[in-house]
Amino acid sequence: FLNRLDISGLPPHELKLKFPVRPAFAITIDKSQGQTLAVARFYLSQPVIAHGQLYVAVSRVSIASGLKILSLDRVGNEMASMKNVVYREILI
Repeated sequence: FLNRLDISGLPPHELKLKFPVRPAFAITIDKSQGQTLAVARFYLSQPVIAHGQLYVAVSRVSIASGLKILSLDRVGNEMASMKNVVYREILI
């Protein structure tokens, strides 16, 4: 990391990089149950397995413009849809 400039003929300079940081926090979908959020961002790196889990996640946000979902496939490409995973082997 470059935090100091030493150029011949000039006095040494120290560089300070400042950038704004917004405070944020993360919780699991299960922990969000029962809460109402104005803004929520969801990162789904794998399909949602538990029945109703995706519904719980999406229904926590009070307005549609406050909801963003990032879903990636196994290669890391963005997906435009999600699967409701059901294991048919366990159904009677």
